[in-house]
Order: sequence, then C-alpha cells, then structure tokens
Amino acid sequence: MIYLIGGSSHVGKTYFAQKLMEKISVSYISLDHLKMGFIRTGMTDLTVNDDREMRYFLFPYVAEIIKTAIENEQNLILEGCYIPKEWKSHFDEKYLEKIKAVFIVMSEDYLRKNIDKVASEANVIEKRIADTVDLERLIFCSKMFKENAVESGSEYLEIDGEFDIDKIFKEILHKLEIEGEN
Repeated sequence: MIYLIGGSSHVGKTYFAQKLMEKISVSYISLDHLKMGFIRTGMTDLTVNDDREMRYFLFPYVAEIIKTAIENEQNLILEGCYIPKEWKSHFDEKYLEKIKAVFIVMSEDYLRKNIDKVASEANVIEKRIADTVDLERLIFCSKMFKENAVESGSEYLEIDGEFDIDKIFKEILHKLEIEGEN
C-alpha cells in the first residue's frame, strides 16, 4: 500500500509520517528531500520559494515512484506539500486501489490562536534552515489544501481546538484505513 500524507506547511506531516513508519514498519520519503535534489543538481530553476510551481514540477516524478513501488509490491509512505489536487489523475484504477491519502490542515481559528506554538514545533523531526512562519500564508495554504481535498474526493483532517498528537494520529490511521491502536 502507498500512503500519502499531504497538506500545508507546519501541520505535522513529517512527524506523522515518522510515527506511521514506526507503527507499520514502512519506509517514508519526504518530498522536501526530492525537491532539494532537483534544486541542488540544477535540474530545475525553481527555488525553495516556488511551492506551487514545484508541486506541479515534482509530482510527475513522484507518481512514477508510486507506480514503481506498487508494481514491485512494495509499501511506501510519501509526505509533503507537493501533492496536487489532481494527484489521482496520474493513476489508473489499478494503482488508485493501492493508494491511501490524507491531507492535514489547520483551521484559521487554530492558527490565529496558536501561531507561536506552531512555530515552536517546526523542528520536532527535522531542523529547518531559515524557517519563517508566515501566519497569513499558512491560513491561505491550509484553506487551499482543504478545498483541494474536498474537490478531489481525498480524505482530510482539520486540526481545530487542541493539538492532541495521539488523537490526531488515531484519526490519520482511521482515514488511511490502518487498523489498530498507536
């Protein structure tokens, strides 16, 4: 099975991919690493600031990685903000039945009330270099990812109220149709 964890920046995608990897013993790929490979090798003129354009540049490669893993009967977790709303259009039905996806977003209310906490947790799994948290951009991106998930018929999880890691992880497991407790 292929598990996609998408959504806006700073919502915990990498953390939850790591937790999922530990639970089900399946490797994960951060799409940020793939992005940096293309940037650092000069295979694209896009920069770390070109998130939307990078999403559409990167996903055709990601789709072929997914197809290869499925054809090889391998399981894989991929996480990142580079999964476009049209992600399903890259796959035939035989592939789609082997892919589960969830998009994580935060409500505007949650972000406005907890932006300092969101910023302080940015390095929980990875050290971010020169990371600046832009509240209005996070609000915009979370709304966009939620709308995209609804439009594409993908599962999404909106964090609102309390950021309860265990509760959120259980909900992710449910949405990805993974049995058992964390």
